[in-house]
Parts: sequence; structure tokens; C-alpha cells
Amino acid sequence: MTINVYEQYFEADCIANSIHRHGALVMLIATSENGNVSYEAAVTFFPHIDEGDYAVSYDAYYSDVLYDAPGRRSKKREATLMETLREDIDALCKQANATVYWDKPLREARWG
Repeated sequence: MTINVYEQYFEADCIANSIHRHGALVMLIATSENGNVSYEAAVTFFPHIDEGDYAVSYDAYYSDVLYDAPGRRSKKREATLMETLREDIDALCKQANATVYWDKPLREARWG
């Protein structure tokens, strides 16, 4: 079972596959299966050509596994991972030569 514990859209700047991306979907993803749980920080950049354009393309997707061990989801662990999520996403952005503008959310955060 995979669930987005957190997701939020932000303004961003990224060029991937020769396409300028102006939006980013930032996620903390939990996957539970066979008695194991993992958490992944992920960001995907998309064109966001106008205010209504939320057509997320996954050709500019970057992620990193933050935690992987036996067990189940934990609200305490998720809170701890959320404390450093921006830093984790910024590290992924560095790899992509991209920027997420944290002070410019496009939508309210959604929690799963």
C-alpha cells in the first residue's frame, strides 16, 4: 500500500528534457508491504503554463528513500521526516539544477 503522507504544489524553476517547468509537486510517500515500511521524499516538476495547469508529468521526477525498515507507519516518524523534508527536497533540486519556491505555494497542503 502506497500513500502520499504529504503533498503540496509550489512554484518552481526547472528545465528538464528541454521544457521549462514552473511548478513542482512535493511529496512524502509511505509504502507499507510485507511487514516493512519505507518513506520517500519526492518532487516532480511540471510546466504549469497557466493558473489552471496542474498536468503533472513524471519525466522530471526525483526521489530519495529516507527510511526503510521492518514495521508500520508511525505518526511520530512522519512528523520527524516532515521536519527535514524541505532540506531533503532541496538536495534533490540540486541534482536537477532546479528550485522549489517554498514561500510560493500554488495550493494548500494535503495530508494522507
